[in-house]
Amino acid sequence: MLRALRTLLATSLLLAASAAALAGDARLLPVDDAAGDLTWAKFKTRMMEVLSKRDHKSLLDLIDVRIRNTSGKSGLPEFRKLWEPHSMESALWTELPRVLHLGGTYIRRRRAVEFCAPYIYYKWPEDASAGADAALTSREVLLKSAPSAHAETKRTLSYHLVDVLDWEINDENKASRQKWLRIRVDGENGYVPEEQIRSPLEHRACFAKTAAGWRMTSFEVGD
Repeated sequence: MLRALRTLLATSLLLAASAAALAGDARLLPVDDAAGDLTWAKFKTRMMEVLSKRDHKSLLDLIDVRIRNTSGKSGLPEFRKLWEPHSMESALWTELPRVLHLGGTYIRRRRAVEFCAPYIYYKWPEDASAGADAALTSREVLLKSAPSAHAETKRTLSYHLVDVLDWEINDENKASRQKWLRIRVDGENGYVPEEQIRSPLEHRACFAKTAAGWRMTSFEVGD
């Protein structure tokens, strides 16, 4: 009986250790389901051109009139109210290209199928630890000991889920415009460039192929 209990305890400890190791090495690999769709590639190129020119009239032509908005109220009038596409300072011009740069996945909504990006929101693991609130979006991310490219590299990370301790830190070099995030991963703290990490609660968008071609069907942010 005692031997059986010891065996059970040893097995339990081994499983717990394996789970802890897995939690410390949790990752979210990139996904891009539409990579082989030439019609999507053409639409994406067109939208990126429009965004680079901050051409709000052409952008509105690429948006579904019933677009879903963060406010819960659908339609272009609400979209204009929330994002002010007529303004050169609108968040659209910086946030939407970041969304398009990352891959996405197909999502079924009622009878329609949409392509939604970035994958971080739509593929976030259900079993992710409570402390994980962002994902690294590159294969080789250098975890630095200080917010500087010249700082010591503590380790190399690859698509890890991480806990963000500080979302915006200036570079040690005051002349540099680089922003850093302070993170914790597997019990270790360090710094990574802001462009190599993404929260699932940041901006996201969905697109659908219609009779008139691809159209953006949602642009939202938050939970």
